[in-house]
Amino acid sequence: MTEVKGKRADRARQTRRKIVEAARELFVERGYGATTLQDIADRAGVAVQTIYFTFGNKRSVLKELGDVTIAGDDEPVATMDRPWFRRAIAADTVDGQLRELVPGARGILERIAPIAEVLRTAAMIEPEVAQLWRPDADPRFTVYATAADALVTKPDARAGLSAGEAADVLFGLLSPELYLVFVRDRGWSPQRWERWVTETLRAQLTADGT
Repeated sequence: MTEVKGKRADRARQTRRKIVEAARELFVERGYGATTLQDIADRAGVAVQTIYFTFGNKRSVLKELGDVTIAGDDEPVATMDRPWFRRAIAADTVDGQLRELVPGARGILERIAPIAEVLRTAAMIEPEVAQLWRPDADPRFTVYATAADALVTKPDARAGLSAGEAADVLFGLLSPELYLVFVRDRGWSPQRWERWVTETLRAQLTADGT
């Protein structure tokens, strides 16, 4: 019986993945508003009733897509529990923390960039979309505020640097908007962006600014 349940759970998870991947493709190709659940079902090769049963509505499909894109997988592990973030927090110096934090942030930004416009337009079409990711607090800011709390305790942190200022700097420089300005609009490679933002963060957050 346990084996049967396990196989059913695996099939259900595979179906969710197919639906989310089909939604990703269609939202990028056609836009959120122009994509119907029937379109997603056809692309995923499932019955539309399966999507209703699994997700309930298109907003929930978008929510899953956003969460999976940020995480990089569909494991129920929050960003702050991810190994790269834990290594960043545990680093002995600001420089060490940035060496873990920036590549981790770059990974998220590379994944989220293709659907950034989808998320923005979806929120304009359906105001409820904007409420999907904790309307009481920006989860991205929560992540960087946690990183900032650890950062200001490092021995090479800039004198007088507050956790609030550090959180604001991390939140702004590691934002999807700024990433898209450089990588999409100005044609920088993700590697060049990573080098630049690391150097800029060091200048803003470390004692010697290098």
